[in-house]
Amino acid sequence: MAEGYKNILVPVDGSKVAELALAKAVAMAQSEGAHIDLLNVIDTRAMSYNFAGMSDGSLTYQLVDKSTKYLNELLKKIKGDGFDNIDLHIRLGNPKTVISFDFPRDHHNDVIVMGASGMSRLQRAMVGSVTSFVKRNARMDVLVVRTGLDNQPSTEQ
Repeated sequence: MAEGYKNILVPVDGSKVAELALAKAVAMAQSEGAHIDLLNVIDTRAMSYNFAGMSDGSLTYQLVDKSTKYLNELLKKIKGDGFDNIDLHIRLGNPKTVISFDFPRDHHNDVIVMGASGMSRLQRAMVGSVTSFVKRNARMDVLVVRTGLDNQPSTEQ
């Protein structure tokens, strides 16, 4: 029998499907004795599009602060459920390349567990799905989650 996953990357973006992916990753990690890297990527491309490339450090600080609060809320819930083999990470950059290449290379992840899509249909049409890019380009297994722990589909699209 093959050895299970030991270092799971779970990128989250505030969407319901990302949190479903996190719940499944925690269940997987508990059964495998694995570690989770919980990652939120702040898309710097969005800053340059929205502010014509003219943003100051205070905007970045506010985004990092918001991301930190979000990750800490998730961590509190996960630890309340009895799992604590988890590290929180925030990165700035293009979520597609950070999740597919940069982060797994630096942290030696052997699987990525992520939600089917956290974006609206319009956002996917404009910038492309991060999940689709990761599925095509990551060099490790990618588990795309569409259902909760009860295997019922998410109502969020």
